[in-house]
Amino acid sequence: MANPTTNPTIGQLAADLAAGRTTSRKLTEAALARIEDPAGEGRRTFVKVWREAALASADASDMLRKVNVVPGPLAGIPVSIKNLCDVRGETTLAGSRALDDAPPATEDAPVVARLRAAGAVIVGSTNMSEFAFSGVGTNPHYGTPGNPADRTRVPGGSSSGAAVSVGDQMAVAALGTDTGGSVRIPAACCGIVGFKPTARRVPIDGVVPLATSLDSIGPLANTVECCAMVDAVFAAEPIRVPQEVPLAGLRFAIPRQYMMDDLDPVVARAFERACKALEAKGVMIQRIELKELLEIPLINAKGGFAAPEAYAWHEPVLARRGKEYDPLIAPRIRRGVEMGSADYIWLGQKRADLQRRVSAITQNFDAVITPTCAIPAPKIADVSTPDSFTKNNLLLLRNTAVGNFLDRCAISLPCHASGELPVGFMMMAEAMADKRLLGMARSVAPIVRPN
Repeated sequence: MANPTTNPTIGQLAADLAAGRTTSRKLTEAALARIEDPAGEGRRTFVKVWREAALASADASDMLRKVNVVPGPLAGIPVSIKNLCDVRGETTLAGSRALDDAPPATEDAPVVARLRAAGAVIVGSTNMSEFAFSGVGTNPHYGTPGNPADRTRVPGGSSSGAAVSVGDQMAVAALGTDTGGSVRIPAACCGIVGFKPTARRVPIDGVVPLATSLDSIGPLANTVECCAMVDAVFAAEPIRVPQEVPLAGLRFAIPRQYMMDDLDPVVARAFERACKALEAKGVMIQRIELKELLEIPLINAKGGFAAPEAYAWHEPVLARRGKEYDPLIAPRIRRGVEMGSADYIWLGQKRADLQRRVSAITQNFDAVITPTCAIPAPKIADVSTPDSFTKNNLLLLRNTAVGNFLDRCAISLPCHASGELPVGFMMMAEAMADKRLLGMARSVAPIVRPN
């Protein structure tokens, strides 16, 4: 079984490529071999594998390197992209069967084009919760990839295949999307790092939307540094990994309300251990009153942004091929019918008001910290009924969705010990504080993860 803590990083592989210790061809062949291993999770992790195109891209990268043409640290590195991104000449399926008759994309989504320009080798398109509308990560059409830590458990969603592709070394980094936690949840469940940027920093054009008010695109990888590099590519920024921020004197807040409720004992123990380790390094952690968070479920009572914004996109597809949707997903999209224009305007106003009131409190701290998810990854068998699916989905999504609703940046770091089920430690910062958050996360990551 793969151990993400020992998986190679972009920095290590870039150095190996530069020194001639390996080639992009070798790295890509190794990734493809793991995808194609009949005993592995490749057939459930990838909806599409672009073997020949990936090998051609790797060979081209190696040839360019020989003449010192190296666009950056991602050059020649195998990566995966989520199945809702447009790829020129391919039909975008978004983890569904209902779009298989759609015309092929005429061009790459900007984030895909940026990966290519950075020299990354795209090995394939990863499985996901259908239309990204679940934090669980199951898929009735293409199968559910088993969690790298325990194959009987879900990988978390909706970027399920993205996380497994990294955890199982089928890719070094993955493109995921995050509307309510869909990068951070699978990262936490699978024991890797997942970064949700401030949404406005990365274009969502050419990506099948879930809720355009909340959608963001972020990386999943083995380290904070890897995520920082890929995030810079997504945002078309210079690739500079932020400097580590000294831990001593940092002020972190833990909300007493909402995000710390109903924690599984496995999660609670790992999180408290991580907090004690940080305090021993001079981090000041304060439990604060943040009753404002209790308003989020009330504001979203009619379905929040996801239901009406998803329905606006899906209405013609539902009318034509609704019977082919995942039966656990279609009803959640159809809830969008119930929301009127006045309700939608009210929702936007309430969100903006809550953002202002929460920021007035949290801007006095360097980050808000909580467990990424209230529970570890559930067993696949334990999400097989609508009731159990809904219960687990809500517990997986609750904490992460706060960051999307408040328009923040956030990161999930592994904080479990070897032999324990993966648990995520989430750090959430103010909007557009992405670089500082990544710098803090670089310092925090080794402390919260026991040896």
